[in-house]
Formats: sequence, C-alpha cells, structure tokens
Amino acid sequence: MGTFKIEGGTPLKGNVQPQGAKNEALQVLCPVLLTSEKVRVTNIPDIIDVNKLITLLGNLGVKIQKNGPGDYTFQADDVNVGYLETEAFKKEGGSLRGSIMIVGPLLARFGKGFIPKPGGDKIGRRRLDTHFEGFINLGAKFRYNKEDHFYGVENEGRLKGAYMLLDEASVTGTANIVMAAVLAEGITTIYNAACEPYLQQLCKMLNSMGAKITGIGSNLLTIEGVESLGGCEHRILPDMIEIGSWIGLAAMTKSEITIKDVSWDNLGQIPNVFRKLGIT
Repeated sequence: MGTFKIEGGTPLKGNVQPQGAKNEALQVLCPVLLTSEKVRVTNIPDIIDVNKLITLLGNLGVKIQKNGPGDYTFQADDVNVGYLETEAFKKEGGSLRGSIMIVGPLLARFGKGFIPKPGGDKIGRRRLDTHFEGFINLGAKFRYNKEDHFYGVENEGRLKGAYMLLDEASVTGTANIVMAAVLAEGITTIYNAACEPYLQQLCKMLNSMGAKITGIGSNLLTIEGVESLGGCEHRILPDMIEIGSWIGLAAMTKSEITIKDVSWDNLGQIPNVFRKLGIT
C-alpha cells in the first residue's frame, strides 16, 4: 500500500488552478444523448469516473472527438440503444455511479433506459427512488430484474409533463428528471428540486440547447417540453471542493496561495465560511 510522508511546519506559496468539477462533468456529459447535433464541452477533468462515462458514451455509439486537454466534441446521431442490454454494459455501468444519469436522456429520446445497480462511493444511503419515481410521474413504466440487479424504464411515444414533489432534494435525481422532462409533452413542475451550482449549470446548458427551463437556482423548476434539442458549447465550472481544500490548506499552514479562475460567483458559502474563521 502506498503512503504519504508529510513534514509539517513549512509555509506554502505559489499559484494553483483547480480542475473542472467532477460532479458537474458527470451531469453535463449526459445531455449529449438528447440531440443528434454536436455538443462541445470544455474544462472536463481528466479523472477516472469522468473518463469511464466518456468511454460508456462511446460504447453507446456516440462519436467523440478530443480537441485538446479537457476539450471534447460529442455527437449522438447513431446511438446503439441495444448496447444497454448487453453483459458488457451491465459490467461497465455498474462500476460508475454517475452512469444513472444516462437513463433520463435515453428515456426521453429513445423511449427506454436501463442501468445496473450502480457502484461508486459508499458514503451513506444513496438510493435511486427519486430518479425512478420521477420517471414514473412522467409516464414511464418501471421494471427491475432482481437476479441481475438491473433497473429499467420504458415508454411508448413522448413522456407527459407532470407536477411532482420530490421526497428528497437529490442533485442527481433532479438532474435526471430534468433531462427526461425537457422533451416531454406539456409542462413539468418539480418542487423540492435541488438547486446546487452544478444543477444550475446543467439547466443553463439545456436551455442553450433549446430547452425551456425556468426557476433555475430555486427549489421550484418549471420545464416546458420541446420537440427536439440542438447542439451547444458548454464550459464546466472549476471544482469548488478543490478550491475549498486549497483555502483550508493555506489557512492551516499560514500560507499565501493564489487560486486562479475560481468562478467566484459560483462558490456559494465557501468564502463566507472561511471569512468567519478570520481568513482573508
């Protein structure tokens, strides 16, 4: 097992630039499945979970072009939905918890979405009820294969907009339902929706693709379904968890560190909390 040996007592100095946010990347890569047009996403972090999702999209038939570090163009004009029912997908999808968020876009555009019981971090209860209850509210039929731990939702024709009160303000659950609702017929209202910055980023990206989402940044989202979505360009925010970690490190070591390109307006309570501790 590898180890870190840390000798304390030395002030740090220098400049750092945070990478793109993993939690946003896992959301905003999934809408590429909602359109046949090209979608360009920049500032994508080069980390295992995100790279797994990109590989998964490629295996689904999405055309992927790497333009440079963290800069990709995706085009889902020939998606192989049949891949969802293969053994390879069951293994691949089960290794990445973020893979649950491909279900909403696939259901909305192709009428079905399947996912094995996702793996990922084991940090307390992280159930999927909110996702599937949302899909059912939109008219989808749910099925579960107990032997294979395989979930599925299917629908003939377009989903139907609906009012729903989420039983928990799940970030990924809200994201998944929003992605399904943007192509649904009629109005969808989501109360007790998550409103974190990365969810806001997803909604803004969808709107740039032609979706009609209002209430962004609040706990009440209203989505007017559209017939189809187009392409767009989207830049991922810097990772606020990494930014907070650098601030904490500077504070603990009595150091002066310059953190570049932090997207200050999207840091939420992070600056205020550290300011209360006396950190400038």
